[in-house]
Amino acid sequence: MEIRARAPGKIILAGEHAVVHGSSAVAAAIDLYTQSSLHLPPPGDGGAGGEVEVDLTDSGLAFSWPCSRLLEALGETCRKAELQAPRPCSPEELASIARLVELHEIPEAKIWLSAGLSAFLYLYTSILGCRPGKVVVSSGLPMGAGLGSSAAFSVSLSGALLTAAGVVCAEGAVDGTEWRLLGKDHLELVNTWAFQGEKIIHGKPSGIDNAVSTFGSMIKFKKGELTNLKSGNPVKMLITDTRVGRNTKALVAGVSERASRHPDAMASVFHAVNTISEELSSIVELAATDEIAMTSKEEKLAELMEMNQGLLQCMGVSHSSIETVLRSTLKYNLVSKLTGAGGGGCVLTLIPTLLSKLVLEKVTTELESHGFRCFKVEVGGQGLQIHQG
Repeated sequence: MEIRARAPGKIILAGEHAVVHGSSAVAAAIDLYTQSSLHLPPPGDGGAGGEVEVDLTDSGLAFSWPCSRLLEALGETCRKAELQAPRPCSPEELASIARLVELHEIPEAKIWLSAGLSAFLYLYTSILGCRPGKVVVSSGLPMGAGLGSSAAFSVSLSGALLTAAGVVCAEGAVDGTEWRLLGKDHLELVNTWAFQGEKIIHGKPSGIDNAVSTFGSMIKFKKGELTNLKSGNPVKMLITDTRVGRNTKALVAGVSERASRHPDAMASVFHAVNTISEELSSIVELAATDEIAMTSKEEKLAELMEMNQGLLQCMGVSHSSIETVLRSTLKYNLVSKLTGAGGGGCVLTLIPTLLSKLVLEKVTTELESHGFRCFKVEVGGQGLQIHQG
């Protein structure tokens, strides 16, 4: 049996950092995906003598564990759990999983890989027990760039495993493709499992990334409350990956420290960001029926993005690489803002509907001349999708 599941990455359109201090933020799915392909032998073929394998095709790495070793290390936890109510990974189980990952002697420089493999083993053994199988993972998302690559991994893997376990089932088809969608209740279940995987990878994630990756479209979130948004028209962005790594925890801490030093000024900054996020969420839901209305809508979105970027600079989370993208796109009268933590990472540039292909090619060429990577994406599309063969 083969089951494929793909889940999208995400961007923050407005509100990053300020959301930690009570402001609204707006996030959206993008049409760059991580895909998990699950291959299972027929029941009874292999048994405990088989292996659980994961092949990370983008990095050229593959890992495997004998099912007998998994049973020995995890005991009763390595059996199908209550699938409708996922249990958190206990400290004892996480320690056992960490020892299994350590068998592959992953270097300290790739600590992110250890966390991802730990999440893989937890999700696989909790959902399918100790059944032999192989998962092949591929992705169009750059890792560690703030586009939700780990959440897309957890969501796609959870979707494939839960489909194989028979507790979720794909329903309607995505027009013109082989992919199928899940119903709301099944998506909720996948999201709950994916969040457990995210907790293993990140410790204390907000749950925003896996929610956007699971359900797709756009969401507004504030103080833990999520509101689904429906985009009235397609929104296209050019994403520029500066390839500059950043320390998200340090950046978040830096904003908090600045807020403690200048409480009144930063409170005004956070209030302004909240207003921008609220207005932006209203604008994206408007349906523009002609070119004039579309241009007006896009101009308003661009202005809000520009203001949000200025406020992010006030927070101290910009970077020379981000400023290079801003200057380059401004030459072509295009507006950009950082997305995510800042300090490097990715930058969004709004692509107006009437922008010529030639101008877009020139912008992309200039950005790539600085060593950046560019991706043209549509914002607010489908979430998790399943293909069962």
